[in-house]
Parts: sequence; structure tokens; C-alpha cells
Amino acid sequence: MNMKLLALVAALAVVIYAPPSQAKPISLVERCYCRSTVNSVPRNFIRELRFIQTPNCPFQVIAKLKTNKEVCVNPEIRWLQQYLKNAINKMKKSKQGN
Repeated sequence: MNMKLLALVAALAVVIYAPPSQAKPISLVERCYCRSTVNSVPRNFIRELRFIQTPNCPFQVIAKLKTNKEVCVNPEIRWLQQYLKNAINKMKKSKQGN
């Protein structure tokens, strides 16, 4: 048997009988929701805030405005940092009370 033919048969056998890969194509890998952020969203325009933390993306803050539009807010904004600090303190106090 020719060596090239033997190598081809061996390569095909490996491909056919190898377990399927668990990796997803790059197009299906989780992408970050926020690709850009805004720095100036008046707090009174915000209806609700969502926080997303994923392994592949930085901490993300999505604000749903009263117009039902969603924008990504820069998590470094001073009022948002204070909001998060107050929320954490409130959670700590409620756990201590129980």
C-alpha cells in the first residue's frame, strides 16, 4: 500500500471516529451586549437598570429609558457608582437584621 494512501486513510479514520468538538463557531460565541456606552443619561429618564456580568465581557449596565429605548451606561459614572454602593449597603443591612 502506498504511504500517502495509508496516511490519508489514517487521517480520515481519526476525523470520522473522533468525538465531536464542544467548541462553538466564533459567530455563536457569546458576544458582549454593550459594545459602546454613554456617559450622560439623566437619572430621571431611566425606568429600570439591568446589570450583566459574563466571563467574556466586562461589567455591563443596561438602562431602559422611559421611552422604552435601551442604552448601555458607562459603569464608571459617579452617580451609578454611588447607586451601587448604596444598594450593596442596603443588602448588607437587611442581612444583618435577619
